[in-house]
Amino acid sequence: MSFINNWLRSDIKAINAYHVPAADNMIKLDAMESPFALPDELIGQYLAYLADAQLNRYPNPGADELNQTLRELMDIPDEFGVLLGNGSDELIQLLALACETNDTILSVEPSFVMYDMIAKFTRLNYQGVALTKDYQLDLNKMLEAVNTHKPKLIFIAYPNNPTGNTFDRKAIEKIIQSTNAMVILDEAYYAYAADSFLMDIAKYPNLVVLRTVSKIGFAGLRLGLLIGSKDTVAELDKLRLPYNINTLTQVSANFLLKEKSEINNNAAIILKQRQILSKALTQIKELSVYPSQANFILFKAPKAQALFDYLKDNGVLIKNLSSAPKLMDCLRVTVGDNAQNQQFIQIVKKFYD
Repeated sequence: MSFINNWLRSDIKAINAYHVPAADNMIKLDAMESPFALPDELIGQYLAYLADAQLNRYPNPGADELNQTLRELMDIPDEFGVLLGNGSDELIQLLALACETNDTILSVEPSFVMYDMIAKFTRLNYQGVALTKDYQLDLNKMLEAVNTHKPKLIFIAYPNNPTGNTFDRKAIEKIIQSTNAMVILDEAYYAYAADSFLMDIAKYPNLVVLRTVSKIGFAGLRLGLLIGSKDTVAELDKLRLPYNINTLTQVSANFLLKEKSEINNNAAIILKQRQILSKALTQIKELSVYPSQANFILFKAPKAQALFDYLKDNGVLIKNLSSAPKLMDCLRVTVGDNAQNQQFIQIVKKFYD
């Protein structure tokens, strides 16, 4: 047996690394990225802005200018605290590190896989509560699980990934009110949703909101943020590793995220394309299409694996969820630009002809 196999925790040896499929020379509709590259007229300005980056120095430790840029972009009130992370994943892990060993993380299923994975990494218990058959929140089951497992953290993706829908607001409020746990509303897809819990932070001291810039055009920056009361953020900041937001991310984001009208215009295009794409999928009689408040659409397809492979063979990569529990025969497609969406639809139609 090798050194690493003797040395490594047995529970880590038993799991697989997070898999990212190769996507070279493909239309990439698998990871909820924005299809919009930086406009030509901004590229020169951006490169000139980068020239002032002092890469021989450590980054600004608190990313102060970036913090303010994000507040202005997302209309975050001054009375709330903001904690930045190297993607939302780092912030989820930071929250887990704040817990005692063997505390419990509670979430719904199916949902974002990192809640469960990070629970394993940090030796916390994980409890998933099944959504209803049509992927709605089962309030009675959630309240029962809260009472039984006494979770320290409750994660609710809003909208939910991979299903795309939001849940009943009153049900979520009842969950927040029912527990001493910290409740995290993960609003990664806030730009495409009709509702947000951001302003509810003022009402509920145990509520925090997670957001990211990955879904609004800047996945490559790896930048997430946690929003909560100033007291909550100040305590959680003790767990943040120093200089966690690198200089190039800070400088890039300070420039790019000030283009608020461009970001909002791109989001509006995605909303329109989502409607067109959803309608086109619905018109393919073999498919069952789920409503979405995100920049992706979940649909159930006969011969899902074969359809996934056919799309891939024809240069389009989507997400195959068909073998996952509670997602049998389901596929997820990111909303691309019009040309990408039309090519995707034509291939799906051809498959079922």
